[in-house]
Amino acid sequence: MAEMGSKGVTAGKIASNVQKKLTRAQEKVLQKLGKADETKDEQFEQCVQNFNKQLTEGTRLQKDLRTYLASVKAMHEASKKLNECLQEVYEPDWPGRDEASKIAENNDLLWMDYHQKLVDQALLTMDTYLGQFPDIKSRIAKRGRKLVDYDSARHHYESLQTAKKKDEAKIAKPVSLLEKAAPQWCQGKLQAHLVAQTNLLRNQAEEELIKAQKVFEEMNVDLQEELPSLWNSRVGFYVNTFQSIAGLEENFHKEMSKLNQNLNDVLISLEKQHGSNTFTVKAQPSDNAPAKGNKSPSPPPDGSPAATPEIRVNHEPELAGAATPGAALPKSPSQPAEASEAAGAQEPGETTASEAASSSLPAVVVETFSATVNGTVESGSGAGRLDLPPGFMFKVQAQHDYTATDTDELQLKAGDVVLVIPFQNPEEQDEGWLMGVKESDWNQHKELEKCRGVFPENFTERVQ
Repeated sequence: MAEMGSKGVTAGKIASNVQKKLTRAQEKVLQKLGKADETKDEQFEQCVQNFNKQLTEGTRLQKDLRTYLASVKAMHEASKKLNECLQEVYEPDWPGRDEASKIAENNDLLWMDYHQKLVDQALLTMDTYLGQFPDIKSRIAKRGRKLVDYDSARHHYESLQTAKKKDEAKIAKPVSLLEKAAPQWCQGKLQAHLVAQTNLLRNQAEEELIKAQKVFEEMNVDLQEELPSLWNSRVGFYVNTFQSIAGLEENFHKEMSKLNQNLNDVLISLEKQHGSNTFTVKAQPSDNAPAKGNKSPSPPPDGSPAATPEIRVNHEPELAGAATPGAALPKSPSQPAEASEAAGAQEPGETTASEAASSSLPAVVVETFSATVNGTVESGSGAGRLDLPPGFMFKVQAQHDYTATDTDELQLKAGDVVLVIPFQNPEEQDEGWLMGVKESDWNQHKELEKCRGVFPENFTERVQ
């Protein structure tokens, strides 16, 4: 019996809910068709618009804050990897190794602390702030349903009130077939019954109206108080959130700046103790195309050894004259004495060509050029020859095809002969690049401005 009673209650609730949904749907249709008026509250509608806007802004802020935290975590990982790389390349006998290791540990701890404080003081506060919106949103929707119920009960009661006069007319003048067929003594009872039934329906409708109005007004009053307060609270929340983020970021960068300064001091100390050594470094071919404004020579296709000349790097103080681009470089220690004497015995025209070569070529070319002064300068100088471009220094032949990547570069095919000339402005020359004009173009046009261009030295081989 208890189960049946329980089932009966459940079935009753289901039937009641279904009836409510049907009544609400019918009321909404009548309101849309204009056959039933709808209770309006413009002030509350404005509050709902503000609520929706506030929810949208808060959701976006939460999303962007999570993105920011993900970026901080990614930067932490990248910084950690970079410090690990420094630890691997920092050799054990180098000074400052322990200090560099300690700086790396503090760097990692600082990133972790920054991320955790952002979570505690910004993200969790953001989650708490948004946690109140779902309940209020649900209550706003429920208040809308109760308003429809209230309008429906109001319309039902008004319709019964309108029918009251018709019922009174029926009592004064019976019109129903039942009343006509009934005996005279029974008609009074039937009329009294109809009046009682109508009064009962009207009383029930009035009770339902009062109940629906009470439920609606209770919810409406609560929301009318909460929504404006919630809307105004957004200012303080935004201020506190962004103040926390700004303060945490400021402290983080201050501490990180100190660590970076300490690391810089360690590296300066390392440089001072090892800066006087002379290293022999092999030029590494680049896989990237030459970049405009800061060109780097591209490797030849076959990786020819001739394309990677040996570069001597000296950290000793340079001569004052060599500090200016284009100034004469000091004589190479490996240059034979005979070559120096021969250089001093050159004709005036030959000296000009030698100075032009030393002022416009990188150290590796100057060293090679100076080592062969007797043979090359005398035969290759174009200072006084009309069939060669002005300033001609020597010839090279392309060993590989080179595709120009800029308007100031030469397009080379394997076998092309190029007449090398100095740069007009030595400061514009990048290491590993030469200025020249293809011999075929020069013989055909004799116009240096149209034909000259730069090309990577490691794609060519000197032939004269």
